[in-house]
Parts: sequence; structure tokens; C-alpha cells
Amino acid sequence: MFLLREMRVKADLPQTELSAALDRPQSYVSDVERGVRRLDLLQLREYCAACKKDLTGFVRRFERDIGQA
Repeated sequence: MFLLREMRVKADLPQTELSAALDRPQSYVSDVERGVRRLDLLQLREYCAACKKDLTGFVRRFERDIGQA
């Protein structure tokens, strides 16, 4: 998903560093960002926290972007 990748890049985190913070393999982050793997709410919260973003802000941005599509 584009927003997840954007959030990670803005946090200046390579996939390898984010995957280490999440205690997951790098392929997990790649799969999530490509839309191959979906996240449940708790996983999304962990992803946001690892990128130093809050979940509610991410969801607001997601809803805004979806509404414009």
C-alpha cells in the first residue's frame, strides 16, 4: 500500500530496519507495502508506531485519500 511505504520512507527507515523493529523478516514489510499481505488493526498499529506515527493520524489520512479517489 502506497501510504505505508510513504510513511516508512518519511520516517527514514529502510525496509530492513522496519522489519527488525517489527521482529519480522524484510519480506514481510515488502509484502505489506506491495499489498500482497494485509494487516489487522494491531499489526497496523505496530507498523505506525515503528514509523513514529500514530494510528489515528494514519487512518485519517487513509480515509481522506480514499474519499478523493
